[in-house]
Amino acid sequence: MLFRCLLLGLLCLLASPAHASAVPAAGRLAVCHAVTTLDAPDATGRTLPFACAGKPQRYQSASLWLRIDPRPTAHGGGTTALLIHNTRFDRMLVMFDYADGTTETQRVRSGAFGDHWRPGAQIAFRPQDGKARLLRITLRIDRLNSYPLLRMRLLDAGEADIETTILAGLIGAALTLLLTGALYNLTLATGVRRQYLAWQGAWAGSVFLWGTVWSQFGLLVAPGLAGTVAAQLSTAISVLSIPFAALSITTALAPGMAPRLLKRAALALGAAVLLIGIPAALVRGPVLESLAPLLSITVLGTLLCAMLCLAFGLRRGSPEARDLLGAWSIPSAALALTQIVDIGSSLWGGGPQILVLFASAWQTIWLSIAASRRLARLRTERDVARAAEARASELAGRDPLTGIRNRRGFVDALEALMLATDAEGAPLALLLIDIDRFKRINDEHGHEAGDVVLCAIASRLARWEGPMCTVARLGGEEFAMMVAHLSGQALIGFADHVRQEIAACDHRAVIGAQQVTISIGVAEAGKRDDFTGLYRDADRALYAAKRGGRNRVSHAAAGDAQVPAAGGQAPAATGLGNQRVG
Repeated sequence: MLFRCLLLGLLCLLASPAHASAVPAAGRLAVCHAVTTLDAPDATGRTLPFACAGKPQRYQSASLWLRIDPRPTAHGGGTTALLIHNTRFDRMLVMFDYADGTTETQRVRSGAFGDHWRPGAQIAFRPQDGKARLLRITLRIDRLNSYPLLRMRLLDAGEADIETTILAGLIGAALTLLLTGALYNLTLATGVRRQYLAWQGAWAGSVFLWGTVWSQFGLLVAPGLAGTVAAQLSTAISVLSIPFAALSITTALAPGMAPRLLKRAALALGAAVLLIGIPAALVRGPVLESLAPLLSITVLGTLLCAMLCLAFGLRRGSPEARDLLGAWSIPSAALALTQIVDIGSSLWGGGPQILVLFASAWQTIWLSIAASRRLARLRTERDVARAAEARASELAGRDPLTGIRNRRGFVDALEALMLATDAEGAPLALLLIDIDRFKRINDEHGHEAGDVVLCAIASRLARWEGPMCTVARLGGEEFAMMVAHLSGQALIGFADHVRQEIAACDHRAVIGAQQVTISIGVAEAGKRDDFTGLYRDADRALYAAKRGGRNRVSHAAAGDAQVPAAGGQAPAATGLGNQRVG
């Protein structure tokens, strides 16, 4: 339960209107305050009655004056830098008063920070007169939105430069990770059509935009965003990220993994975050402070519902729920640190925002890796399934006894071969092969011996298997060969060579000295022939070979010319019955 509460708190921190802990200006500096009208001259600051206790009142539509005594934070005579974290204001004036009676003035206004902006939503003011002792610093801030959210620090100038360099590197790395994660998740969502990855990419993209605006790196391309516009835009983007997070969590869970009512509640509250957060991003003054608690409660409700969805999904074995909870482990630890230790101006001035930025980058990269790992497993399973399917399809086209193609596999291969030869204009022929008196082998020596004979003949026929020849066992003792690029006497000669090779097979181990011979019917394919017609012609020729005395080749064309066994005579063609002789 503590883990989930930490998770909710992290997102609440990201969605808070100011993206900062409330650290009063007087918490670390000796600060006195005064309030005047906006039309008061800048020189008024020297004669104002500053109050050094309590908090200023009614300053949101006026000019707030702050006087800082730099002596408690003096750096041994070195140059001092004043760092102010950006918040909503119209104009800021900083006056450095020196012991020699001189005053140095530096100004910024909303939309024009000049060279005073620094990474991490900071504005830097550095006195240029390093010889005279600095007596006091006076600030004038017109229409400041919230004094409790104003954070200021005095640092040695060299230390401030080091902080700026470190913070710029850290923010740049985090933004790079977030942008990479956002693009990767969006690309992955498009490729695998998973909705939650798209919302996760939108979450990462919104945090990237928030980080770009909050850190003020966006001023490199749009300097007019400086000040109030940047603060308001940061708030708007942050509240937009909450519905994206809720959508990512709820859509990651498959139907049935979480109650539908709970999912709908999370989405409805996410919409409420937008309805409250967008006005909170636009308004200024006390209205913002009244909207902030309501916004925080709505964000908390949104994420509480989303986390309950994950809890249900985790209990029901959802891997997506496990990945989402794992992604938030480091962010939760970071949030715990911010709740235990005041880091408002720590971490090189980045404060809790830099932790949020890196926590979000961690969350995005974690989920990207988890999604990639899961998809890799799915791809592996798919490849294994496809390989198994291919093997099953291959086995379905193979004769289980002999290992060569069966009728189904032969027809499939035959169609491709017929198309190829037809395109080339090459001749194509079918050889039907039948073992002579095979029933006698089974009767005298048993079916096991018959199977051995079938396998031996199939093995010998398989030697001719290749691009121009396909071999199969059509059933029982009948085999077939489809031969390309042979016709006429060359084809008959090839068929007779096959007959002789089969007759030369040694079967003495199973049937003794008995010779096994075959009869072959040959039919050449015409331009308009299909397999059925070709088979019918070859079968008719095979009958002729059987009737003619077996152990011979019979050609279906021109009177069924026959090639007898060596030394025999080819009998004349005879009428064919409808029963095959063994």
